[in-house]
Amino acid sequence: MIDWRHWHNEPYLVGGLVLLGWLWALLAGPLRARLAPGEPFPRKRAWYFYSSLVLFYLSVGSPLDQIGERFLFSAHMFQHQLLMYPVPVLFLCGLPGWMVDVPLDRPGLRGPLRLLLGPLSCAAISTVVISVWHAPSLYEWALDDKVVHVFEHLNFFAASILFWWPLLSPSRAFPPLSYGSRMLYLFCLEVTMTPVFAYVTFSPNVLYPTYEYAPRLLANFNASDDQLLAGTMMKLISMTVSLIAFGISFFCWSQASKRADQAGQ
Repeated sequence: MIDWRHWHNEPYLVGGLVLLGWLWALLAGPLRARLAPGEPFPRKRAWYFYSSLVLFYLSVGSPLDQIGERFLFSAHMFQHQLLMYPVPVLFLCGLPGWMVDVPLDRPGLRGPLRLLLGPLSCAAISTVVISVWHAPSLYEWALDDKVVHVFEHLNFFAASILFWWPLLSPSRAFPPLSYGSRMLYLFCLEVTMTPVFAYVTFSPNVLYPTYEYAPRLLANFNASDDQLLAGTMMKLISMTVSLIAFGISFFCWSQASKRADQAGQ
């Protein structure tokens, strides 16, 4: 059964998060005067950034990981939704523009990065990565091999950074899309992600043997019900997040238009 004391404290997990936190503090603290003279300490962004690290750890280091790995596909799906939506959003919101442009805005990198960070590339890569990892053979491989499972989670997180980049880019060299383009981008992503949602939700068979033969945590809740719940969560959470982002983009667009009209009078 579930061991609620089962928290992951592996050096690569805890050490990696500590290293990221230390690097952010080093750049925003002692090195800020050299990298961005006159910039104040980004206190609000610090809250966002460190919240993303904490939430990342809770996603993959808490007992949720054990439940999703051994018992419930729906719990695993919820874990992935955390890695795809709140964690990368907080992460990007926690990065000041000057901190991002220090490594990115270099003459030799601008061309390749402009291609990589363009909306078409971001949409294609995030869609392909998320969809491919739901193939039964790869998904089961990740459940059976811890190293592959870690790689899978890092893939989801990296792909989700690209997913959100055209909407939330903090970079001045590679800025986010205009508000109208953001709305179109969100709509297109929902369309491109529909096949994997449908594949998981409406499959007549249980796709992943691990969950088909897993011990049942809830009476009268079989593997087919678990898979249906996972697919439904996948679609509903994605649609909810996209609608919120769509609404925010529309509101900001209308406010910007209103300010432009007032300035022109």
